Amino acid sequence: MKILEFDELPSTNNYAKSHITEGDMIIIARSQTLGRGTKGRAFHSAEGGLYLSKLLHYNAFPASRVFEIMLNTSVAVCRTLEEFRVSPTIKWPNDIYVNGRKICGILIENTFSGLNIATSIVGIGLNINNTLPEELKNIAVTMSEVGQKQFDIAEVKNRLIYHLGQSYSVAEYKRYIFFFNQKILLSEQDGLHEVTALDVDEYGRLIVEEKGSFRTVTAGEVSVLFS
Repeated sequence: MKILEFDELPSTNNYAKSHITEGDMIIIARSQTLGRGTKGRAFHSAEGGLYLSKLLHYNAFPASRVFEIMLNTSVAVCRTLEEFRVSPTIKWPNDIYVNGRKICGILIENTFSGLNIATSIVGIGLNINNTLPEELKNIAVTMSEVGQKQFDIAEVKNRLIYHLGQSYSVAEYKRYIFFFNQKILLSEQDGLHEVTALDVDEYGRLIVEEKGSFRTVTAGEVSVLFS
């Protein structure tokens, strides 16, 4: 697979979109000026982090299996962190946390052809040695802060690319979810709901119990807040 590396880009995902006809590729930037997270939020992307997008084209990949892309990406990041003695968890559906603070964001943008996924752009922003702005220090963390040392970004990059080429199971994904059988707050359109998180099904839906009733929640419907 073609790997392109840049000192700076506005957004690795946007670069992938503008070169989507050029085949599968991995795009890496030392920094981004317009990094994006989910729901259009800005993603701080200073030098010292790893900003990577993987563009894949599919042949008859059913849209019903779209969760596989998310789970494979999330577990790949977690496996990479573990190799550097950093212990991650997944805040459902795909934010990676360490010690209660976010260390990695994942933004996946798919295109569809009928009932199939045509292309997928998997964007990853991993905090390694970058300095976080003051306003993020209570909610985000870097590998260097956790490990109390500087890490070799090229080595982290190579291990992440390796793990992104592997496939993982739902069971492996669920191993990193830390709030099963705990009370959480779901922020939904009609307000906050206190529920018990029970499981994640094969489609990536969160299974919860609320006042004696069970229901499933999709990633697009809620944000998970912790009480």
